[in-house]
Amino acid sequence: MFADLINRLTAPAPATLPDDDARLALTALLVRIARSDGDYDSDERARIDRIAATRYGLPPEEATALRGEAEALESEAPDTVRFTRAIKDAVAYEDRMGVIEALWSVVLADGVRDPEEDSLLRLVSNLLGISDRDSALARQRVEARG
Repeated sequence: MFADLINRLTAPAPATLPDDDARLALTALLVRIARSDGDYDSDERARIDRIAATRYGLPPEEATALRGEAEALESEAPDTVRFTRAIKDAVAYEDRMGVIEALWSVVLADGVRDPEEDSLLRLVSNLLGISDRDSALARQRVEARG
């Protein structure tokens, strides 16, 4: 179903993604981080829906539909390293920094900093070209918002 998008993401020199595809890929990354601890719960799904609604100006039902598509894409996407590097090459830096904040928001949604989620988020941050320091600052901003 998502073969064309995955092929474009993993091409040797991926082009910048159209907005709809970038939304889907970035939301799939949120799903991947939420699933990384083996407990993809309703708090995490609701947080992803809120992030999509706010970030992309979507009504709640469209945000939920986007998450549903992202869940399917995430399950078909290649390993995290290839998938994240592909997103880095196809998405502007400013959008990637916003994604780190969104990822921290999902990780912290259930009130628990799971070691698997922390580890994956650190890997993803580095693969997206975001330093550990900037990722930590993003986490602090998310924690301050509550």
